[in-house]
Amino acid sequence: MTQGYEALRHGAAVLDLSSRGRFLVRGRDRARLLHNITTNEIKKLTPRSGCYAFLLTQQGRIQADLNLFCFADHFLIDTEPELRQQLPQLILKFKVADQVELEDVTETTASIGLEGPAAAAVLSSLNAPVPAQPYAHLPWGESTIANASITGQPGFRIFGPAAHASALESAGAKLASDVDIRTVRIENGRPRYGDDIRETSLPQETQQMHAVSFNKGCYVGQEIVERIRAQGRVNRKLVRLSIDSPTAPASGTKLEADGKEAGEIMSAVYSPDSSGVAALAYVRIPHDEAGTVLKAGEITARVV
Repeated sequence: MTQGYEALRHGAAVLDLSSRGRFLVRGRDRARLLHNITTNEIKKLTPRSGCYAFLLTQQGRIQADLNLFCFADHFLIDTEPELRQQLPQLILKFKVADQVELEDVTETTASIGLEGPAAAAVLSSLNAPVPAQPYAHLPWGESTIANASITGQPGFRIFGPAAHASALESAGAKLASDVDIRTVRIENGRPRYGDDIRETSLPQETQQMHAVSFNKGCYVGQEIVERIRAQGRVNRKLVRLSIDSPTAPASGTKLEADGKEAGEIMSAVYSPDSSGVAALAYVRIPHDEAGTVLKAGEITARVV
């Protein structure tokens, strides 16, 4: 059990997230364009608020996920490193006559995570603001502090100079590695685009419905999302598994129930918290109920 893992679970940990893509969206039509192409309520956002959203294909499949933060004269978009190159094309292909500009600021800014049950106390000890609501953000000098977590632990994001990391460590936070971050993320059932959410995934399958508004107007892929809601269910869902094994099964490992294929493991990791393996998997209905026992070869897996 590493110091970074312990800090994420029981204290406060610093996460280097600078490899994630960051974009500024400016122009008078920025809210309208983002509202029309994402799954969430962008037009209702006010400065110092934000949200999580998907970009879908016309067939309702997820092309990208985004954290959007609203400022008085622009939006800040935060997304996975793998999406950095394609995101401008995904957004600007719908621009038409809209006055919208997209600027990649990944190389000129830093992104630092501060996560764990003591994260808010560390910020307070530095006289930094502590935004209370999810995706709310507040200024801290030349930086911005947002209520946003990668691992599913209580946490914040600091957009600003990389030097803030040293101040956080001086205040008692411990540096978490990429392995620590991935372990706690999977333990908490927090999916990641590219690993657990893929370009074949439908929003309802991911169970991340805080990314979707059913009260807004039309957007790309809405017809499929609404059709699924009318039907009442999808054929599979992303669930957490507890696996009785000291070794994590590979991504793509098939799951069975009563001798028939019942799902597929997306991510798995040894969990120091449970002395077993934690995993995220797409499981077919009705095998998604908590307590359901599945098999991965000779290994037993239980839906959490």
